[in-house]
Amino acid sequence: MSSLSYRPSGRGVRRGVSLLAAVSLLALAGCGSGGGGTSGSKVESLTETDYYDAAPQNTQLPKVLDECGAQVGVKIVHQQVPRAQFMPKLLQQASSRSLSDLALIDNPDLQQLAASGGLVSLSEAGLSTEGLYPSIVSAGTYKGQTYGIAPGVNGLALFYNKDMFTAAGLTPPTTWDELTADAKTLTKDKRYGIAFSAVGTEEGSFQFEPFFWTAGANLKHLDSPQAVQALTLWKTLVEQGSASKSVVTWTQADINDQFAGGNVAMMVNGPWQLPTLNAKTGLNFGVVPIPIPSASAKPVTPLGGEVWTVGHSNSAREQKAVAVVKCLLSSERSLEWSKDAGYIPSNQQAAAQLAASDPQLSAFVTEVGTAQARTTELGTDYPKVSEALWTALQSCLSGGKTPQAALTAAQSQATS
Repeated sequence: MSSLSYRPSGRGVRRGVSLLAAVSLLALAGCGSGGGGTSGSKVESLTETDYYDAAPQNTQLPKVLDECGAQVGVKIVHQQVPRAQFMPKLLQQASSRSLSDLALIDNPDLQQLAASGGLVSLSEAGLSTEGLYPSIVSAGTYKGQTYGIAPGVNGLALFYNKDMFTAAGLTPPTTWDELTADAKTLTKDKRYGIAFSAVGTEEGSFQFEPFFWTAGANLKHLDSPQAVQALTLWKTLVEQGSASKSVVTWTQADINDQFAGGNVAMMVNGPWQLPTLNAKTGLNFGVVPIPIPSASAKPVTPLGGEVWTVGHSNSAREQKAVAVVKCLLSSERSLEWSKDAGYIPSNQQAAAQLAASDPQLSAFVTEVGTAQARTTELGTDYPKVSEALWTALQSCLSGGKTPQAALTAAQSQATS
């Protein structure tokens, strides 16, 4: 997830979205579907929509789109929509069959958009998923059809400051007990041992899910003993002072700033942060898989990243859009995008090559093999359950609830 996903609509946000939807409908009435044209007309341009608002993704994506557009013989008109407005806008457009020709959406949103009927089945269009990680194919599948395919994915791992670990005589932790002990040892003066994001958005759920799933928990049962065990770990880290109480407001970008500034010794974050960290002079860091409860536990991280989709328009536009997606998914373009944007190629062979050439990505490549799509357990119900989960994190870490009480309330909220 580079930058993730579902965001609940508060009352003020709903008004803004309603106004946006109304404006969109007026614009669509005047402009027609996907930029217009008939099935027999020559297609000279395609529209594309995404929510990237920060480097390196928002600087690298137009470049790759231009390259693939030129290869297919079309100009691609790029549009960036603010994350909070992104899915409401796409769902409104899907209902009127006026989606952009191409859209890059967060993978847990795929099933909801596919269920609207506004997307082209990439399976029927002949796109091959051969050589891709099965978990990545699953993330873009709805009712047995592939509607979205990721050129690259991301996940979460543990970043650690090598100099701080060496000074403390420590090696990177592999279990939760080691993580807890190391975080406490590394906490000194104004420096915290570890940082993670427990913010009240999908980022909070995304960050917690590696601990939640690795403990053996399931999103259908938020208040299970395994889930309580995972939240107890986070609460312990905050209560013993190893993690700041501000984790409930820190985004993944915020904790990256804290790590880069030397204010934390470890952080949970994704590969999209590597370009920024590598540009930081004097920062000596390493990346290892997220610690697990015990040596016998199976590591499971959430599959992050976005999938390319094609909106229904007419056969000529759809064929051109599918051709662009094929280009974007090619080994060459996928590897280029992954290197430039800090992602892991969806192609297993390309991912292995990248891991061999870049040790910083080795942990992420290792984890992709056992990663899980966030919608695997719940399908289109994932967003509402994720909201209940991040609410539990907030109420436990800042509201004073016990892990059990917070997760019991979350389960009630998810099933109400």
